[in-house]
Amino acid sequence: MVTPEVVPLVKVGGLADVVGALSKVLDAKGHDVRLVMPKYSGMQQSEEAKLFPEPLVVKLGGHAMSARVWECKLPKSTVTCYLLERGEYFDHSSVYGGGPFGDEHQDGYRFTFFSRASVDLCAFLNWMPDVLHCHDWTAGLVPVYLNTTDFNQPIGKAGTLVTLHNMEHQGRFNPDLIHFAGLPGFIFRSDGLESMGQVNLLKGGIYHATKLSTVSPTYAHEIQTPESGAGLDHILSLRAADLTGILNGVDLSEWNPETDHLLPANYSAQNLSGKSVCKAELQRAFNLKVNDKIPVFSVVSRLFAQKGIDLLAAIVERLMANIDIQIAVLGTGEAWLESVLRDLSVSYPGRFSVHVGFDHQLSHLIAAGSDFLVMPSRYEPCGLSQMYAMKYGTLPIVRATGGLKDSVDHCIKDSEFGTGFLFEHASSDDLYQSINLACSIYNNRYEYYMKIQRNAMLRDFSWDASVKAYEDLYHLAISARKKAFA
Repeated sequence: MVTPEVVPLVKVGGLADVVGALSKVLDAKGHDVRLVMPKYSGMQQSEEAKLFPEPLVVKLGGHAMSARVWECKLPKSTVTCYLLERGEYFDHSSVYGGGPFGDEHQDGYRFTFFSRASVDLCAFLNWMPDVLHCHDWTAGLVPVYLNTTDFNQPIGKAGTLVTLHNMEHQGRFNPDLIHFAGLPGFIFRSDGLESMGQVNLLKGGIYHATKLSTVSPTYAHEIQTPESGAGLDHILSLRAADLTGILNGVDLSEWNPETDHLLPANYSAQNLSGKSVCKAELQRAFNLKVNDKIPVFSVVSRLFAQKGIDLLAAIVERLMANIDIQIAVLGTGEAWLESVLRDLSVSYPGRFSVHVGFDHQLSHLIAAGSDFLVMPSRYEPCGLSQMYAMKYGTLPIVRATGGLKDSVDHCIKDSEFGTGFLFEHASSDDLYQSINLACSIYNNRYEYYMKIQRNAMLRDFSWDASVKAYEDLYHLAISARKKAFA
């Protein structure tokens, strides 16, 4: 696994959750799984990490650089993790953004170095994997290296799988990156790394990977359209036969209301008494009026346009005037949206509350203590929060896009099989109608609400089905690579 982040060492988004959980499940099934990622300052490194005595020599354009290599186990697992240390690239806490001065251009050099180092690490370890599983644009050059400079090397025979977690982030940089990377000039063309005059690392990965995956079946179809392909839809359509959508799973060792040590009380689908305890604690934590009869709607999200939280902010006044509800928001992001949410919190004390920032324990309490989770995303490759919420008996209200559409079954009138509420358009009015419907069921048909709640809690979001799909993709990548060398 070539990844910029992994839980619990360092996390920015859902990618870290996916890599950590998938690695542990594969390892438990007997596969030799090893992770490689940068060593950032301040990350939660294992105390048992050991430093290799010799540095790793990294072969770049006409010159060599070096990295110190640390080896540790991914916490609470037997998965081996290699951390690559290079001071000027990774000696700060920012995963993305270029470093201490926030120069995004520097990310091109950082993750080019990381991709090349990840390839060279295999010979350094005298270990040749069957597949290099590359996550997002930060590892996009790995399959490019294997198809060009390393094709006739032992590592060149490995299959590659590039997983597209979010098409919005592609890694676009100046063309001079080609020389720094030590790649041949002909690679900078429209059917390679070139995109609108820039180097596009994700595009290179898509063209050169043996197989491609993304994080939900619906998103796999959406990204082949101009609306969701972020400029690469034609390339993804070209490679449609090699693209598979696999819905992410949930790490049930961490997200399980029956065993979650971060909760004030545990509970199950058979005994929900602990959920009321969690709800009261959540209301106190957000300075909401403690009242078990008032439905609590929550948000756990990055506060950006993609997530559609502005659609919710636009109808808060209307909701507060017409419906007796409480809203709790946890997240951080764009300054203007943070400010709007803070103002709403002042306008509606005891009913609307926002915690700007991220708090891991609080996110667990929100999953357990809320009655509904709101995810009005304009697009959502997969999403994990809605799965966590369902496991904890909190019904999701989501837009019908990407993994949200794949994971939530809409409560059609009197349906016995619903697990939440979907709305079609990214509009405040559609969101309002869904919240109003959910509130009506909660207040007037509570037995039906509990039926939906039980459906949601019993929905299987384990990695069992998903990991089998990844195993199948690995075998296909290995087979295809062998044919290339036949």
